Amino acid sequence: MTLTGYSLPPLVVAGGTCDLRLQGTAEPMTQPPSGSPPDTGFTNNFRNPDSANGWSNKSVVTEFILLGLSSSRELQLFLFFIFSVSYGAAMLGNILIILLVITDSHLHSPMYFLLINLSFIDMCQATFATPKMIADFLNEHKTITFQGCMSQIFFLHVFGGSEMVLLVAMAYDRYIAICKPLHYMSIMSRRVCTVLVGVSWTIGILHSASHLVFTVNLPFCGPNNVDNFFCDLPLVIKLACLDTYVLEILVLTNSGLLSLICFLLLLISYTIMLATVHHQTSGGTSKALSTLSAHVTVVVLFFGPIIFIYIWPFESFPIDKFISVCFTVFTPLLNPIIYTLRNKDVKEAMRKLSVQLLHVNHNSIKSFL
Repeated sequence: MTLTGYSLPPLVVAGGTCDLRLQGTAEPMTQPPSGSPPDTGFTNNFRNPDSANGWSNKSVVTEFILLGLSSSRELQLFLFFIFSVSYGAAMLGNILIILLVITDSHLHSPMYFLLINLSFIDMCQATFATPKMIADFLNEHKTITFQGCMSQIFFLHVFGGSEMVLLVAMAYDRYIAICKPLHYMSIMSRRVCTVLVGVSWTIGILHSASHLVFTVNLPFCGPNNVDNFFCDLPLVIKLACLDTYVLEILVLTNSGLLSLICFLLLLISYTIMLATVHHQTSGGTSKALSTLSAHVTVVVLFFGPIIFIYIWPFESFPIDKFISVCFTVFTPLLNPIIYTLRNKDVKEAMRKLSVQLLHVNHNSIKSFL
């Protein structure tokens, strides 16, 4: 074959000469400038300022596959029923607490103002992932878009961080009520309560944004299986096409520091309160103990899974999915039950509301007849 500027000599083989020259011409090959490497797509990828470690910063993954809680079809149908009932009960229980506090004037106090905000956060915590999990039990392909995955990560840490700080605010409220009862109403004014709630949401949003600001820019270029029923940040980070050790340390430091500070503040405050109540002999001691026991139970239910998660933050264990279920489904369900069963004021408000509803229904039936 003859090329312009190049030619192939005849090939000599045993027994004769084999001429491989073919007729035709071709354009001359453009030689790269002397001293510069050949221009290839591979080297361009590394020269591109938008690439990191050889991978483009722009994610090529458009969706993630959620592996869910089980691959068994029969078990998924059973879980569909269980979690549908649990989610419905959690929503109704928290809505009931909000209605009781709003409608009963005896519950218009700082403690119950903080309590209805906790119920609202619990409703949000139960909603960011549970409805999709329930729907996925009926779907063969459990996928979530990249944007949906980032949204789940954002809302998980917003609601989780906000609830941590709000639990500290509720502990502060109880501390003032028990240790400084004469100054309670002047210290825990409506303005102070509003500020405490606003601070809890602000810290939650900033905490979540600090995670999301680097997660959305990670290069996801291949694996997209998330071994859970929602996009959990440590699991998603592991799918990135780069060394994530530093990012894992940042996530552990960010979330772990907030959790540790809140937990220590709660531990110190409730220890002081329990010691104060123990030395009191007034008639309000039993009521204070009942209220404190409800608060402590909620704190244990909330921080128990978190402590386990941060002992082995980036190691996968079969119990991790159960912990995720506790955090997103069972905690929002149990909180209204705990505050209802252990609080006489809430039970009395519930009894009054039931009587009012029965009276309204009775009058409606009489007018209809």
